[in-house]
Amino acid sequence: MCGLLVNAIFGIVMALLIAAADTFVHWRVHHASSVWRRGLRGEARMNRWLRHTLERRGHRVLYERVVPGHGPADQLVVGPGGVWLVHNEAWHPDAEISHHGGRLFIDGRTQSKLVGGLTARADAAAELISRVAEVPVKVTPVLAVHGGRLVRTPFTADGIVFAPPPRLIRWMSRNPSADHSPDEVEAIARAAVRALPIGGRLTPPAAGITAA
Repeated sequence: MCGLLVNAIFGIVMALLIAAADTFVHWRVHHASSVWRRGLRGEARMNRWLRHTLERRGHRVLYERVVPGHGPADQLVVGPGGVWLVHNEAWHPDAEISHHGGRLFIDGRTQSKLVGGLTARADAAAELISRVAEVPVKVTPVLAVHGGRLVRTPFTADGIVFAPPPRLIRWMSRNPSADHSPDEVEAIARAAVRALPIGGRLTPPAAGITAA
């Protein structure tokens, strides 16, 4: 009788553990897909912001490009004040996004892989575009933040500017790194079309640019 009771209790405990594990797995899957969906919406939101702001002010924007060997370029903005590679990143609304000592922290953890990859991507894009344009072109990496808790924006960490879309666009407008003429903007944009193949998740049309 005692053995039967122990077996019954053991069976109940195991069933509860399995149910708890199953619930946790489903929660993680739901959480991951939620962040992924938020990222898609964030990229689409940034696209709309760019179409209604910088594209109407003499800038050219390439959407959904790929930097060969380095991953996607969500948006590449070419304007009188410079060239920016925009990366969109979504975090949980409760995630704490901060910077200390010039470095980025998410919930207290450094993000070396994220910032290192983005910096390398911008450098590679600059090299490819410069090669096609036959003039030196600097590409500045910036990150559009979707979700999370930010104390103050924009801020610079690991050499990258972080801000929600409207503030990031305002920062790009007010902090030029070059002085391109309208003809130079068009030439750089055409070179970028040739240098960076199409790829990624969304494909809104870029004003004034025909994809290669």
